[in-house]
Amino acid sequence: MGLKLKALAKSPWVFHVSTGSCNNCDIEVLDLLTPRFDVERFGVLLAGSVRHADCLLVCGAMNRKCIPRVKKLWEQAAKPCLVVAIGSCALGQGVFRGSYAMGEPVDKYLPVHAYVPGCPPKPEAIIAGVVEALKALKKKE
Repeated sequence: MGLKLKALAKSPWVFHVSTGSCNNCDIEVLDLLTPRFDVERFGVLLAGSVRHADCLLVCGAMNRKCIPRVKKLWEQAAKPCLVVAIGSCALGQGVFRGSYAMGEPVDKYLPVHAYVPGCPPKPEAIIAGVVEALKALKKKE
């Protein structure tokens, strides 16, 4: 287990999950992969499958239809898997709070390791959120 944690700290593979957002946070997450921010130089790679991911980047308000799907994604991810909640909607449902279709914030269903506030959050803040999640994992070790 120690070797996996060391590898995770050096090169986390992330899986992007949209739980019903307005796409602003999604665009900012995808902006991380462009040459402007180029997170691949830090070893952060976008995984094509949740089974290969070390970190889930969860954007958007958790609507009732996506809750079982996100839980299933979490169960399929290799452990230890970090969860980073991105944007105001993921943290407290933002402008969608009180809607008939909304469940609870992300941290009611998944163990969140880092929170990135903002609507939409800046890409630098998302990078900082992933780094904070990795620090939390190192402390846990």
